Amino acid sequence: MPYAIEPMSIDDFDEVSRLWQQIEGLGLGQSDSKPNIASYLARNPGLSFVARDANRIIGAVLCGHDGRRGCLHHLAVAREHRKQGLGKALVAACLDRLAGLGILKCNLFLFADNAQGEVFWRHTGWVKRTDLQVMQKTVRKGRGARSRVLRTGGRRLKTVEVARACSHTALKRGPAGAG
Repeated sequence: MPYAIEPMSIDDFDEVSRLWQQIEGLGLGQSDSKPNIASYLARNPGLSFVARDANRIIGAVLCGHDGRRGCLHHLAVAREHRKQGLGKALVAACLDRLAGLGILKCNLFLFADNAQGEVFWRHTGWVKRTDLQVMQKTVRKGRGARSRVLRTGGRRLKTVEVARACSHTALKRGPAGAG
């Protein structure tokens, strides 16, 4: 069946989210809310894609980069459209865009027990890194500043002031290693 691969927009979110929820081996969490995906798409314009069969989304992938490495998330193809090259085509679209931006490598996360996913990725030329581990920490809103009390000039600073004081000190000292 013919399909079109197009850049993903936030208008696609509801249909893409339903597709993701149907895919075994794909984990969704709080970070996959509509506002978070909108933010991700805005930070990585034109890098994520959907595949459409007529007006229905049958495949999707999120793609972004940090300036050095690309990263793919949530590649999904509807069951009835698998084994037709659609997943490969979505990934190729992402990798082409990353290459156009000068990004030389791309990573992805795969659940350790997702054997079917591992077969797909190995078959398409991806290499499993056995020398790395993934570590994660939940970041809670409002916890970016230090939690301990800092004394400066004989007075105690509140948490929000600690963050400002640390930034101010860093500015006065210059970049790390600058002497």
